[in-house]
Amino acid sequence: MTVIELHETRARDAFTALGAVVDPELDEPITDLGFVRSVVVQETPDGAAVEVHLRLPTSFCSPNFAYLMASDAKDVLTALPWTGRVVVELDDHHDSELINAGLAADAGYRGTFRHEAEKDLEELRETFKRKAHTAAMERCLTALLRAEPERAVESLPQVRLGDLPDDATTASLRRRRGALGLGDDAAAPVLVDHAGTAYPPEQADAVLRRARSTRISIEGNAHFCRGLLGTRYPDEAGFVPLTSLTVKEHHA
Repeated sequence: MTVIELHETRARDAFTALGAVVDPELDEPITDLGFVRSVVVQETPDGAAVEVHLRLPTSFCSPNFAYLMASDAKDVLTALPWTGRVVVELDDHHDSELINAGLAADAGYRGTFRHEAEKDLEELRETFKRKAHTAAMERCLTALLRAEPERAVESLPQVRLGDLPDDATTASLRRRRGALGLGDDAAAPVLVDHAGTAYPPEQADAVLRRARSTRISIEGNAHFCRGLLGTRYPDEAGFVPLTSLTVKEHHA
């Protein structure tokens, strides 16, 4: 592999790694949402330096969401075996200066926002894991009802993971269950709360309706944010294509 090929591979690896970072509210990768503005890989005597710039649909997006995504982005890039220095910066946000300084100092959420941070982000992160699971569960069960029109909603508590088709929707549910620490056994019930407790038949309809509302809210917000992002950055809309990733060599 030539040096140029190595650089291109590293740039692509960095972008791929960022795909593991998910907007906590929209439950979609920041790469798919178009939040990655640029990725720059530069070779230095101390190893590869990576600089990433993120951008959001508005300047007033929730600071805790913004910090969480930027912090997760730095973590996944730092975890790559070839990275040395990693810089992640948030552009055009009302708290950009504060967030970027906190990330550079590895100060953490509390260290960055101090008295404004009433608690760490773990509780917020857990809340959105639960919402993502609820939405994925609803997608699977609604698809099952459509595929089996004769099935009664009241029978949904009897549905097990092994009854679901082996497709992308089910795979998504399994990932969301895993994030909550729920079992992946084929005999595990599908219609459960975040703790894995199954619902009784008489609650199935109400639970599915609430779950559908959660799923529609997540999908609607994602669509809305894409529109805002395209309006805010009309010449940069969409995710960063790999061909636009920048690779620089260090010259002593």
